[in-house]
Amino acid sequence: MMSTESLLRQHLQTLADYHDWANTLLSGHVAGIQDEHYFAPAGLFFKSVHGTLNHILLADRAWYGRFAGKPERFARLDLELVSARAPLVGALAERRGLWSTLIARTPDDVMAGDLRYTTTAGPEATRPWLGALAHVFNHATHHRGQITAALTRYGHDCPELDLIYFLARPSPV
Repeated sequence: MMSTESLLRQHLQTLADYHDWANTLLSGHVAGIQDEHYFAPAGLFFKSVHGTLNHILLADRAWYGRFAGKPERFARLDLELVSARAPLVGALAERRGLWSTLIARTPDDVMAGDLRYTTTAGPEATRPWLGALAHVFNHATHHRGQITAALTRYGHDCPELDLIYFLARPSPV
């Protein structure tokens, strides 16, 4: 029987793998849409599909740096890190596996504790380590959902990004 700690770590690994899979699937999908839809204001918090993908990248980098002890500071949450589509998709792809490796290397006592970090606005913050990590994956899911809503509005088909579709994939041999 697996310990609670082992089950929790396995669940976090699943979420990290899902995060990579969903980012990859969505990035590949938006590669084929017209610039007029990709860059257009779509009523999203970060304006466009491009702006929202940039925010997903920025948030991923900011949070990963906090967890890894190598914080990256960004002046604004809407900062455009990458101005062109292909390099942005590449920057997201380069992040594959980072969260999974971090989870695998983090001791149980660290996971059971708090994450202390500096917010984007500047103040120091403390949150439960596990809760903050759940936020990272939930946050990206939220913004990927916004992107698919915008794509649907423009008449594009969207990939199925729900976790249940990730779980239904054949297991690697």
